[in-house]
Amino acid sequence: MEDFNTGKYIEQRLQRAMAFLGPLRPGFVDFLTSPKKSTIVNFPVQMDDQSVRVFRGFRVLHSHVNGPGKGGIRYSPDLTYAEISALAALMTWKCALINVPFGGAKGGVCCDTKSLSENELRHITRRFISELGDNIGPHTDIPAPDLYTNEHTMGWIYDTYDIMHPGRNNRPVVTGKAIDLGGSLGRHDATGQGCLYATLRFLERIKPAGMKNLKNQRVAIQGYGNVGSAIARLFQNAGAIITGISDSQGGIYSEKGLDLDAINTYKQKNNTVVGLAETMSITNEDLLQLDCDILVPAATSHQIHHDNADKIKAKLVIEAGNAPVTPEANEILLSKDIIVMPDILMNAGGVTVSYFEWVQNNENQQWSLAEVNQKLNDKMVQATDIVISKWLSLNEMIIESNTKEQDEDKAKQLPVDLHTAALVVALHRLTVTIEERGIWP
Repeated sequence: MEDFNTGKYIEQRLQRAMAFLGPLRPGFVDFLTSPKKSTIVNFPVQMDDQSVRVFRGFRVLHSHVNGPGKGGIRYSPDLTYAEISALAALMTWKCALINVPFGGAKGGVCCDTKSLSENELRHITRRFISELGDNIGPHTDIPAPDLYTNEHTMGWIYDTYDIMHPGRNNRPVVTGKAIDLGGSLGRHDATGQGCLYATLRFLERIKPAGMKNLKNQRVAIQGYGNVGSAIARLFQNAGAIITGISDSQGGIYSEKGLDLDAINTYKQKNNTVVGLAETMSITNEDLLQLDCDILVPAATSHQIHHDNADKIKAKLVIEAGNAPVTPEANEILLSKDIIVMPDILMNAGGVTVSYFEWVQNNENQQWSLAEVNQKLNDKMVQATDIVISKWLSLNEMIIESNTKEQDEDKAKQLPVDLHTAALVVALHRLTVTIEERGIWP
């Protein structure tokens, strides 16, 4: 059985990429992997029934080599420091790959939002931010929405920080805010929009399994939250046929394609997609194994692993969620000629438009939706191109190495996956920046 620990996942990914970076100065690996600063707080909150509960919160600033920390705040009852720390590292790599001037960060509170009122969530958020104090700031560490947080949560964060720091322009302290509070147009769909741009560019250049675009491609999406629902709509608008969708309670399937308007109406009323008329109810595991052209895991991590990777029938897997495919599963998919498009590229649209929001807030501007989407398209296409180029060059190098290898006792190198290629690009940029800045003092 694989170890589904997110920290182990990060370590495995890092080791694979390091093999292609060349020799580094002693200690560089520790510098690239060790969080710069970690904050753990325990704080009391008075609940609606007048009882008092103590909540635990985390904020990890992984790196500030490229700029202030950037990363979401998530609310989950299963949250751990190890998970937050690993996700902060993932954000560092993502920001380096997409080439925005941020380092990685992540945070969250251990709580179950489904059992809490809006009033209790507001009190939890305000107290958490007050406990973090100056560990966050417009030029220090900038939160954003994540799992079970949204623009309302970001509004509470902004207001709390603004009250604690009067007399300043504090809007850049957090992104993913409502438009009226300085949020950016296009932020709500940014992750899905970025995923669309990167997918279209990849299909245009590589044409996996003969796919030149999304027209008539059968797509299954695991996870129908903000990201998954945006991807479904955007991919369908680009010509794809959405045949399968799932949420935390299960999924639905229709060979002829699903009616997204009907799904949205049904989910709003029933809080799940399961049971929609004229669809087949399936499990989340069933959805992953559907016979489709493109599979989009947009839910939680480690959904495709050693035990189910061999059952995947899709021709292309798009990692819209964080770490949905384990490294061992990636190798199995690679052996089946199934390409996996990496999360640090495919879901980078969110942090990219968060950067745009931060820039607009600092300059007291408001860009049009067309301008935001054009800038996002430019970023995603550029990042996709450089990942493809690195992927092709590394595999050419391996082919040459294997061709020259005469000793049958020596194992031939395996092809490089796209995730490793993307991480090589990100880590190279980080090492170059570190060398150029130097080590203080």
